[in-house]
Amino acid sequence: MTDYPNDDDGNVLADLAAQGIDMTQPLDIEFPVSAPDETSANAIDKVLTDAGYDCLVEYDDGELDEDDEVDPDDEEFGPSWTIYANVEMIPEYSEIIRIQADLDRLSGPLGGTCDGWGVMLEGDSEEDSED
Repeated sequence: MTDYPNDDDGNVLADLAAQGIDMTQPLDIEFPVSAPDETSANAIDKVLTDAGYDCLVEYDDGELDEDDEVDPDDEEFGPSWTIYANVEMIPEYSEIIRIQADLDRLSGPLGGTCDGWGVMLEGDSEEDSED
């Protein structure tokens, strides 16, 4: 088994390997990029697509609170726009770090931030790293 750095990304890679995932084979890795609003989400989608990323833009209505209302100012559970950049790749630590930095560099001027990464595994469970 490969040793990974002791951080969020390295821990997720180590967990994947411990689950028996063949780390020498490509996986579909999803890198979510948060956007402040719809206009920014669409602009980020264009920039990332132009840079060669396979992207999907999604809007989340947010979660209801105890009063059955959505708090539009709740950063964790309120409404949000996310661009998912999907990359088929061999899960290598340095490449995952590079892609996250690239997504931040490309989306940052438009208010975007890469929010970790995830891998869908059999049985619809997801391993993810959120920084």
